[in-house]
Amino acid sequence: MQTQLDWSTVTTIREALTRASSFLREHGANDPVFEAELLIRHCLDWDRTRFLIAMMDPIPPGAIEKLDELLLRRAQHEPLQYMFGTQEFFGRLFHVRPGVLIPRPETEVLVEQVLLHAAKLWQGDEADVLTVADIGTGSGAICITLACERPSWKVTTVDLSLDATVIAKENAERLGAAVRFLQGDLVQPLLTAGEQVDILVSNPPYIPSADVDELDAEVLEHEPRLALDGGTDGLDCYRRLCEALPALLKKKALVAYEVGIHQARDVADLMKASGVIDEVHVVPDLAGIERVVIGVRR
Repeated sequence: MQTQLDWSTVTTIREALTRASSFLREHGANDPVFEAELLIRHCLDWDRTRFLIAMMDPIPPGAIEKLDELLLRRAQHEPLQYMFGTQEFFGRLFHVRPGVLIPRPETEVLVEQVLLHAAKLWQGDEADVLTVADIGTGSGAICITLACERPSWKVTTVDLSLDATVIAKENAERLGAAVRFLQGDLVQPLLTAGEQVDILVSNPPYIPSADVDELDAEVLEHEPRLALDGGTDGLDCYRRLCEALPALLKKKALVAYEVGIHQARDVADLMKASGVIDEVHVVPDLAGIERVVIGVRR
């Protein structure tokens, strides 16, 4: 058995947990015991109940080899989601790998708000035939979730990254979502085609350029910068999206953006300045941060 860490005194799952969490603590993990448990369960393909029941059982040599490899990768700040290849979003498991931003829990608030406000804005049969554009595909978390939650909607998504589009297409096929994929710069493919939509949703890059280099190594060294850097003040994409609203939106429409900390009011002002948004709502995430900006055209 070829390993890099010293496992000579480790025979049980509990001892493996102690050894792994100690190693992760030495390498700066914020929650080493939790991460060690996740890694061991991944190696054993066990749920938490089975893991807790079997703490005193012997750990198989094959699992130690896998764990050893994963711990060394984690020591290089590789995100757990890339190591496992999956991330849950809105109750569905999405495949993720380098090349796409890992879906965050706060983005679920964006999806919830789209569904909530759409139900208020459209009633009866008109609610079944809405056209939706998701700008910035990533793993497909937003567009695929909307397509699965509202199968009658016609959902289109646009991304500049070919890598992201490939991964999102795989997720859509696996989850049975009917989504049209376009490759291009923000809304340009839609403008070029002269298309208009009922709902425009986006979680664009919104971190100010100067702050990107200050991000945790886990994000900076592994997740795509293209999906993070929002320009000098983080608002570049919102400016371009809002400038396009008069051409993009139908007479009655909904716009929903995820935003970074302290950006909600500025983005709300950009929406209003478009001249086609009648009312704006700002919604906090579970941490109380103003996270989603909703614009309604009545």
